[in-house]
Amino acid sequence: MFKSFFLSRHWLRWSWPGAALIFLGTWYQVQIDVQINDWFGGFYDIVQKALTKPGEVTLDEFFGFLMTFGKLAGIYVLVAVLLGFFTKHWVFRWRHAMNDFYMAHWDKLRHIEGASQRVQEDTKRFSSIMESLGSNMMDSLMTLVAFLPILWELSKKIGEVPVLGSVDHALVYVAILFALLGTVVLALVGIKLPGLEYNNQRVEAAYRKELVHAEDDAARGSEAVVKELFTHVRINYFRLFFHYMYFDVAKFTYLQFGVLVPYIALGPTVVAGAITLGAMQQIVRAFGRVEMSFQFLVRSWGTIVELISVYKRLRAFEAQIGVLALNAAVMTKEAQT
Repeated sequence: MFKSFFLSRHWLRWSWPGAALIFLGTWYQVQIDVQINDWFGGFYDIVQKALTKPGEVTLDEFFGFLMTFGKLAGIYVLVAVLLGFFTKHWVFRWRHAMNDFYMAHWDKLRHIEGASQRVQEDTKRFSSIMESLGSNMMDSLMTLVAFLPILWELSKKIGEVPVLGSVDHALVYVAILFALLGTVVLALVGIKLPGLEYNNQRVEAAYRKELVHAEDDAARGSEAVVKELFTHVRINYFRLFFHYMYFDVAKFTYLQFGVLVPYIALGPTVVAGAITLGAMQQIVRAFGRVEMSFQFLVRSWGTIVELISVYKRLRAFEAQIGVLALNAAVMTKEAQT
């Protein structure tokens, strides 16, 4: 899965330079987001000034702020589109490398149950997941690096927060604690999901294989056999639906409550009138970025479960190459002796 792309001379011009380009593009996106966060602070301050003191803010100043945002947003969209386009091509090259590797060993793999599914479907799913999950993880890490110092500085304006009381840089600790709480809770709630996803692909593969054989062999695919195989599929899916149901209850409850967390933390400061509207918006937005970065595992748990399932199947598939090669070497040695 990894050596075929990152340690291959054939794919060297794509693997590491491509990864570096994606890294730099993502970092540039985050820097634009930082500028947008600063813009929100200034914009809401002039809005507050205009509402409290009519005539203090001119229409040109107001629209000037909007034009500034338009420029930043335009650059962000352009970078996001180009980066997304390149990332898709880069990830497909990764899938291409995996496909070439498996087909080079096809004589050892073709007899394994579901071999065609592993080469075609699992490599496709692996590349698709890595595109979304990998991009989101990189974006979360860089957002955290960029916005954590900003939130650290903005937290100096906050004198007291509920529960924690008067703590320096309290908002940073609130974001970390809330994200850790959600990660631990959802990891425990969804602990059975990877195994169920893995088993789901096994029963689907068995059902698919019987149907494929039935296309060429009239003796295969009898009603009783197909019914039994599909029953296994149905049972596993229903079990999966049930476990995802209570997992989703915990996940969406946590995420919806998370919207209120920065406002709860800022409650005493807002009531005391210790900050402006612009500063509050800047803090809430920075808090949201930091919190979302820490919540990467929470928000991506379903995708991570699917990746674990695909990884386990491809890893077991690759292991057979070494096993079969070793068996062949032993048999050759025994024949020679």
